[in-house]
Amino acid sequence: MKVYEVDEFGIENLRIAERDIDPPGDDEVLVRFHAASVNYRDLMVIEGTYNPRMKRPAIPFSDGAGEVVAIGDAVTKWRVGDRVMPIFAQRWFDGGSSEEKRRSSLGAGAQWDGVLREYGSFSEESVVRIPEHLSYEEAATLACAALTAWHAVVESGRTKPGETVLTLGTGGVSIFAIQFAKMAGARVFSTSGSYEKIGKLTDLGVDGTVNYREIENWDKAVLDLTERKGVDHTVEVGGAGTLQRSVNATRISGHVAMIGALTGGDAFNPTPVFMRSIRLQGIFTGSRRMFEDMNRAISANKLRPVIDRSFEFHQVKEALEYLKSGSHFGKIVVRIGEGP
Repeated sequence: MKVYEVDEFGIENLRIAERDIDPPGDDEVLVRFHAASVNYRDLMVIEGTYNPRMKRPAIPFSDGAGEVVAIGDAVTKWRVGDRVMPIFAQRWFDGGSSEEKRRSSLGAGAQWDGVLREYGSFSEESVVRIPEHLSYEEAATLACAALTAWHAVVESGRTKPGETVLTLGTGGVSIFAIQFAKMAGARVFSTSGSYEKIGKLTDLGVDGTVNYREIENWDKAVLDLTERKGVDHTVEVGGAGTLQRSVNATRISGHVAMIGALTGGDAFNPTPVFMRSIRLQGIFTGSRRMFEDMNRAISANKLRPVIDRSFEFHQVKEALEYLKSGSHFGKIVVRIGEGP
């Protein structure tokens, strides 16, 4: 089979290689991948900033979707032809996270090779079913970005109808957070540095927007949108460069779900967190149970992921450069082989 390998760090050094297809073990299923999606984490892995000591050569990317083409003798949950997605952390089935569960995450080292390949064998307990109304390309966006947003908005935030949610930018996690927040009946405010993207946010149902390139103090603008109260929940993806303003924009006893580290910035002042009783919660994807809960909600609401562009398998470097440019709105997908 064809795979992509990280041997030397750098997008320019990513290479296509040939590997044998490993047959499934007794409790495993062999999945033929039809699509994968790109996360910022994947870019960090390939450029060497995620884990400079990562065991190599390694197959990158954590999010993929495909069909079961063979099963082990002891498999009872799946049949050939089932459409499935591997879970992000292969040993995180339920409950809280742990070091062992975190270390089982796909696509960040040779021990847990990722999905940027034509075939892969996985434990029958470590894959979930694709919602029937989604294509392989749409399903390939769910395992990391969608689940992280679900964890932030639903699991950690317990967002209720009528509450307010703030999202930053227009990457995959932020767009899914908007969709899940609207699904929960919340009002959503979003920031972007592009009026073209702001138009798309409005089309997606966002209730209010702030252009952070024009309004540097966008936290104050968000307060104005909420009658100076602040939002109930903030989905924080920027990191040090945006965290202070996200806290400022959140109401007393509100909730900030901290997910990403896309920007640098000055040292963070924690005083507003405890003075205003804000709950600052780190979010690391989610468990299989959360994934299955999310998929039921996606199916019931016929939610469709927002895909900006799809690339062919031989265009993976271009897909990564496109992600790096920040031009995307929603998810970027790579097609692997042929599939509906």
